[in-house]
Amino acid sequence: MFNVLSSINWLGVAAAFIAYFLLGAMWYLGLFPKPYRASLGKENEPDTGQNQQLLYIVGPAVCALIITITCAVLLSALHINTYGNALRFALVVGVGYLFTNTVNIAINPNIPRPFFYGLITGSYHLVGMVLVNLLLVAL
Repeated sequence: MFNVLSSINWLGVAAAFIAYFLLGAMWYLGLFPKPYRASLGKENEPDTGQNQQLLYIVGPAVCALIITITCAVLLSALHINTYGNALRFALVVGVGYLFTNTVNIAINPNIPRPFFYGLITGSYHLVGMVLVNLLLVAL
């Protein structure tokens, strides 16, 4: 069932990964930089350029790539090849795993506003899953 690596469109994986990664840059640097900082309790701290460090660029990129490849494997193994099924799959994975796990991880003493953080970051992953899975089916 999971011997599908040879049937995956790797160009589609690359395109979906790039879209997911760029969505993250747009999400955190363009659309929600202030709310994101507030969710971390850092709204009154000066921006130290921490987001420009290599770890904060490469780490999310590697994670987005692994998530994208995993989606490609599952789409292929489950024979999901229509937009409607890809959307349903994206919502199940996006809400059931990524959004929920993001909130769960945020519930700790180091995140002062865990549900706000979960809303911002979980929503990014949910939108990302829709984008990734629709692209994987399209390509």
